[in-house]
Amino acid sequence: MLRMIAMLAALSLAACGSSGGARPRTGVPGYAGGDISCVPYARARSGIDLQGDAWEWWEAAASTSRYDRSRRPRAGSVLVFMRTYRNRTGHLSVVTRVVSSREIRVDHANWASGRNRGRIARDQPVVDVSPNNDWSLVRVWYPPVNDLGQSTYPTFGFIHGGTLVAEAR
Repeated sequence: MLRMIAMLAALSLAACGSSGGARPRTGVPGYAGGDISCVPYARARSGIDLQGDAWEWWEAAASTSRYDRSRRPRAGSVLVFMRTYRNRTGHLSVVTRVVSSREIRVDHANWASGRNRGRIARDQPVVDVSPNNDWSLVRVWYPPVNDLGQSTYPTFGFIHGGTLVAEAR
């Protein structure tokens, strides 16, 4: 219990850090069609062929020589979110471009809740807010407010080795 309280306190303090630059405010698309979860979407979009829930991909990538892992984003890599009390199976986002050392754009599915659950979000900003600039803690664009969400999410890092697959729109 004390470990959980310490972790939550650390995450809340880390959320106070600067994102390292101006946040985008306009021109970010909202949700699109689809009724898909993040795992099959990331697999199809990145070409990275791993199995299991999203949070399991990090170790699955380590057990194969096909994919490298790191804390540095590249287009076509998959950002693996840890599972948390709010995000019980983790999450996967496909990096479509690196904007700066602290910002990437991703495509992902099933990030939203409510009526947008299962939908696809394209070209969404994700900002590194980790104290060590290592992508271990991020904030994610939230289309309903047209800004980054207030929550922070811990990540394992990036899985590399796939090829960004063009998506029919």
